[in-house]
Amino acid sequence: MNASKLKTIILAFCATTMAASLMVFPKESFEASMRGLTMWWDVVFPSLLPFFIVSEFLIGFGVVSFLGSLLEPLMRPLFRVPGVGGFVWAMGLASGYPAGAKLTARLRQENKLTAIEAERLVSFTNSSNPLFIFGAIAVGFFHNPALGIVFALSHYLGNICVGLLMRFHGRTKEETNHKDNKNKLSLRAALHMLHQERLKDGRPIGKILGDAVQSSVSTLLMIGGFIILFSVLNRLLSLLDITTFLSLFVTIILAFFQIPNELSLPLLSGIFEITLGSQMASQTSAASLFQQVVITSFILAFSGFSVQAQVASILAETDIRFKPFFIARIFHGVFAACLTVLLWKPLYVNQQLSVDNNNAIPVFLQAQTYSIFEQLWNSLIRFGPMITLVTLMVYIVLTFKKFSG
Repeated sequence: MNASKLKTIILAFCATTMAASLMVFPKESFEASMRGLTMWWDVVFPSLLPFFIVSEFLIGFGVVSFLGSLLEPLMRPLFRVPGVGGFVWAMGLASGYPAGAKLTARLRQENKLTAIEAERLVSFTNSSNPLFIFGAIAVGFFHNPALGIVFALSHYLGNICVGLLMRFHGRTKEETNHKDNKNKLSLRAALHMLHQERLKDGRPIGKILGDAVQSSVSTLLMIGGFIILFSVLNRLLSLLDITTFLSLFVTIILAFFQIPNELSLPLLSGIFEITLGSQMASQTSAASLFQQVVITSFILAFSGFSVQAQVASILAETDIRFKPFFIARIFHGVFAACLTVLLWKPLYVNQQLSVDNNNAIPVFLQAQTYSIFEQLWNSLIRFGPMITLVTLMVYIVLTFKKFSG
C-alpha cells in the first residue's frame, strides 16, 4: 500500500469517526459549537473587521506602497522582506490572528512580494493582539494584570526572533535578486509611488468600500467556521479520551523540564485551540504560577491548530507554502517560553517584591494601565454582537446587489 492510499484511508477514517461522534454526543457537540460561535460573534468578528476594512483602504489608496518605500531600509536588512512588510507587521500585531496571513496573501496577489519573501513575512507577522493578551489572558483567566507585560514581551520578542531566524529561509533562491536594490530613503519618491498606486487601482471610493466589506466579511465567515469546527473537535477528542491518551506522551516531555503532568492536558488542548488551553492552564492548581505562565506563553505563540488551519486556508489561495509557517510557530513557542523564563524574575518577581517593600508601583504595573485593556475588552464583549449583526446585514445587501445587478 502506497503512502497516498494510506493517507486516503486515514482521512476517511477520521471523517467517519467525527461524524459518528457527532451522532453519539449531540448535546456536547452543540454546546461546543455554541461556545465557538459565541467567541466568533462576540469577539473575533468585531475586533478583526475594522482592521481588515482599513487594510483594504490602505492598499487601494497606495498608502501601503508609500509606507513600504519608507520602511525598506529597515525591513530589508533585518528580515529580508520589502518595506511593505512593516505595514503587515504593524497591522498583524494590532489586530491579531490571522490578519498577518490575510495581508501577506493580499500583497502576494498584488505582486508586491515574491513567494519566498511572503513565506518569511507570514512567519512573524501573526500574533495575538494586546487586547487579548492583557484583557482575556492576564485579567480574564489569571486575574493578575501584572502578568500582562510578561506575556506581551515574551510573545512579541519571540516573534521578532522568529523573523530574524526566518530571514535565512530560501536565501539561496534569492541570492542575487536584491543585490542592486539599494534605493535611498526618499519622501518624494514615496509620495510619487503613493499617487501612482492610487491611479493604477482606479476604483472609486464607493467601489473600494464595497469590495473591502465583502472581502473582509467573507474571510471572517471562513474564520468563524474554523473556530466552531475546532471547538467541537476539541470537545469530541476529550469525550473520546483521545486527549487524555495523547497527554501521556506530552507528560514525558514536560517531565524533562520538571513541569507537573497536570499541565499536559491544558497544553494539548492549547495545541488545538489557544483560548481553551490558556484557560485550563490558568486553572491548574497543582502547578505553580510560573509554570502556568510558561505553558500559556507557549500556547499563545504556537497559536493552535485552529488558527493555523485559518492561515492554511488563506495561504491556499496563493503560492505561499504553509510548511515554513508551521515550523515558525514551533520556534515561536520555544522562543516565547524561554523568554518567559528569562523575564519572569525581573518583570514579575522583583517588581512584586518592590511593590510589597516600598509601595512604589512601576508605571506598567499600575492599575490604571491595565484598566484600559479591561475596559476595552468588556466593551468589545458588550457591543461586539451588535457590530457583527449590523455588518452581516450590510454584507447581505451588498452581495444581493452584486448578483442582482
